[in-house]
Amino acid sequence: MAGLRSASETVSELSAIGAPTRSLWVPVGFLYTVLVCAFGWGVRQSAEGHRALRVAGVLIFTYGALGLVWPFAPMHLRPVIAAGGGTFSDTMHLVLGGVTVSLMLLAMAFGAAAFGRRFRAYSIATIVILAVFGALTGLDAPRVAANLPTPWVGVWERINIGVFLLWVVVLAVALWKPARRAGSGRLNRHASRNRRRPPAAGCRQLLRPVLAQEAWSPFQ
Repeated sequence: MAGLRSASETVSELSAIGAPTRSLWVPVGFLYTVLVCAFGWGVRQSAEGHRALRVAGVLIFTYGALGLVWPFAPMHLRPVIAAGGGTFSDTMHLVLGGVTVSLMLLAMAFGAAAFGRRFRAYSIATIVILAVFGALTGLDAPRVAANLPTPWVGVWERINIGVFLLWVVVLAVALWKPARRAGSGRLNRHASRNRRRPPAAGCRQLLRPVLAQEAWSPFQ
């Protein structure tokens, strides 16, 4: 590997055994794992009885938790694989990749069912994009194993990662807006009750403990 070529190399090659970027990828990947798990747990907690959203949160959390396994199943560099030096680690890397993509698609499917028509249409469009560019990435996979040129495989894979992360951002915004409306509604209802309450009623509530003491007093 002469140097980092993002367009022609997969993300997995950044963490490959013997790659100069592996020492940086592992701690950054761990941070990503923690953040995704925290977000998935937050989605689950915000579901409030909505089953589809709760399942989406669990799937996102599980997707993030797989990040704890990735460092123990790295691929080898292309020349090593092409020379027959692949091991069980390479097989596990492919299995983890398949599980990860499945979790992403399922999370988007359940998340789409939790909101209205626009978010559902956006989620379906994202799934289509993932399917198209995932297929393009898959077509280049044999060329990676054979150490042949793959001028665009890195682009296809990064588009997939980017559209999924954008979907996560849109999901966060969709969850944040109802929370703001609910909080605003509670404040408005509280203010409305205060406006409707006559001043005398408020004074009687404040003086109620004092009046109760006076009513009990033995000096009456």
